Amino acid sequence: MENAFIQTPLGIANIEGDENGLSKISILEGEEKITEIIPEVLEDAVYQLQEYFKGERQEFSLTLNPIGTDFQKRVWEALKRIPYGKTASYMELSKLVGDVKAIRAVAAANGKNPLWIVIPCHRIIGSDGSLTGYAGGLPRKKWLLEHEQPLKQQSLF
Repeated sequence: MENAFIQTPLGIANIEGDENGLSKISILEGEEKITEIIPEVLEDAVYQLQEYFKGERQEFSLTLNPIGTDFQKRVWEALKRIPYGKTASYMELSKLVGDVKAIRAVAAANGKNPLWIVIPCHRIIGSDGSLTGYAGGLPRKKWLLEHEQPLKQQSLF
């Protein structure tokens, strides 16, 4: 498994993967040295993430290899169908998975997503429109949702 540490607007991201695909992206709370030479198997992931943060990419085209149960992988596949700039509730995500009664299991699987941003778990909100739990913290979730809004608020001063 190869690793690369890159600077993002949300902190230092650790990107993990190998020739089978990208397996994990996480934001580190501590300090880590930025990777100077990106491993070849991670170059495309780093490039696409940088484009995303610059506002130049709305969809990812990467080979993904997240580790999880079959159910978790079904939930993560459903998450990828939520478009850039849009949100869905946990109930709507449960419907996408095909089982409205599995809302708690869907929420738990959403929280275990190892590929934040690429598999957009930040786009899931409460049914009342509120920001709900996010493994990366609610300030990061808020930042990501605002980043994906088509009309940015301009400052007058």
